[in-house]
Amino acid sequence: MNDTVLESRESNANPPYSLTHDRRRHFRVRLKLLGRMMRQNKQEYPCKLMNISPGGAALLSPIEGQVGEHIVAYIDQVGRIDGTVVRCFDGGFALRLSASEYKRDKLADQLTWIVNSKSMGLPEDRRHERIIPKTPHQVLHVDEGESIDCQVIDVSISGASIMLDERPPIGKTVTLGRMSGRVVRHHDSGIGIEFLNLQSEDDIQSSF
Repeated sequence: MNDTVLESRESNANPPYSLTHDRRRHFRVRLKLLGRMMRQNKQEYPCKLMNISPGGAALLSPIEGQVGEHIVAYIDQVGRIDGTVVRCFDGGFALRLSASEYKRDKLADQLTWIVNSKSMGLPEDRRHERIIPKTPHQVLHVDEGESIDCQVIDVSISGASIMLDERPPIGKTVTLGRMSGRVVRHHDSGIGIEFLNLQSEDDIQSSF
């Protein structure tokens, strides 16, 4: 199934949440972002986020989820989310997200930034100050052991924008220098990655 199928499902779908208070005391926001999802049986499919809160999300999907099924998804600008299907609707399903209170708070901050950046027309993924690296030429290691020569366009304590010809898929685990992360988006020149953990400014300066 491709994006056209997802768009068709979007026109028919009536996700159960919008900008209203959900049953888990979190406000949902409408964010239509593309991504990929993996079912409990390890099969992967494209998906489209329709709305999300720190407690749950609604996804369009070319397949029907099953209530109680565990889903892992990688969403542009948001990164990894995972949770349990709590109900299905025409063209998709709703997830109850599995996350600690700390991760929920972090996601809430991230969603606030995304919504504000869209309303103000700011570029994507600028939650933390970006620096231009002094040593931009680096090697990107993909989780299968593949090494790719690349050039770091800019970097922050939370992620980096990388110029390279080969683009690992969104959600792929990678290592840049000593820092592990995941691919969260593709752009004209390469990819954007989000580090698995926030780095210190000293580590960023010494590595790049």
